[in-house]
Amino acid sequence: MPQTKNTIEIREVKSRKDLKKFIFLPDKMHQNHPNWVPPIYSQEWQYFNPKKNRAFLYSDYTIALAYFDNKVVGRIMGIINKRVNESTNERNARFGYLECPDNQEIAHALLSYIECWAKEKGMTKIVGPMGFNNQDPQGFMIQGFEHTPTISTNFNFEFINRLLANEHYSKDADYVVYKIDIPNEMPEFYEKIYNRMIERGYYEVAEFNRRKQLKPYIIPILELMNDCFKDLYGYQPLDYIDMNNMGKRFIRFLDPRFVKVVKKDDQLIGFNIAMPNLSEGLRKAKGRLLPFGILHIVIEARRTRQLDTLLGGINEDYRGRGIDVMMGYKTILEAQKAGFKFADSHLELEENTKVRAEMERLGGEVYKRYRIYKKYLH
Repeated sequence: MPQTKNTIEIREVKSRKDLKKFIFLPDKMHQNHPNWVPPIYSQEWQYFNPKKNRAFLYSDYTIALAYFDNKVVGRIMGIINKRVNESTNERNARFGYLECPDNQEIAHALLSYIECWAKEKGMTKIVGPMGFNNQDPQGFMIQGFEHTPTISTNFNFEFINRLLANEHYSKDADYVVYKIDIPNEMPEFYEKIYNRMIERGYYEVAEFNRRKQLKPYIIPILELMNDCFKDLYGYQPLDYIDMNNMGKRFIRFLDPRFVKVVKKDDQLIGFNIAMPNLSEGLRKAKGRLLPFGILHIVIEARRTRQLDTLLGGINEDYRGRGIDVMMGYKTILEAQKAGFKFADSHLELEENTKVRAEMERLGGEVYKRYRIYKKYLH
């Protein structure tokens, strides 16, 4: 794209027509990107609809498009999650959903728009890419571009990191993603720990074959997630309505075989959720569930040899007691039975040394890395 000095216009999204351009712009920009995986567009429409996404109720926001010669050439969203700021006593804004070509002027126009908006709202720092909550895709990939992304992560061009650096954005937090080979035989140390835990009889692993069995556990799992994640970077605890909505939205994509929970005296104390990789199915469905997209997703979920870990947590009082091994043992058995070859760990904070050590104990190697950027507003 040629230099475009002083000809870029930023327009706020105000109509459904504008929002359609915003939602589908990435598909146009990534059409020749070999590892691009589209989102589920029905969920995108719900996410960006203030009437259907409760996060709008406790956030200030702005959604904008960049135009050049009256054509859309970029997009961005600004978010101020007031609940998070109140709980952390910070004045942070977030930028998210940034898309633009390899053009510094367009990137500058989009980011400057959000920075000015944030300063007008009294914010002192901007971080991103982030959505409203940690359940939304966050961080730009900085390592592992040759690998296919999972359903809940961003996939960006490499140049976006250079454009951000040129706008004086720097690292705020990094996430690492491990590739863990599914062993043909259970690791001996896992076998020993698991057997010892079972012999003691203190804990029970609950397993599922049908979504109907899983349904009563969804809210308790999300309640435990709130407790486990409360101190994590940028985490926004879910209230009951949020948990109910999230459960309804995601349960149809979960494979009950790969949801493991541990209970003690009927109290849920640990959970681990994984699922077959859906990326190839989403590509074939082109991000649309209807009329036949869901069939593509189901078929490819059966064909994939990659298992994606999504969420996991253990009650603080029971950490370091082998609960993680109990869930890991059962997940490995299920993965072996289903013919999976490796697992993707999903995003783990770089400084989360305990979780990282467990993954490396299983032979996991970092093969992707994501970065959240920051910039102080003066």
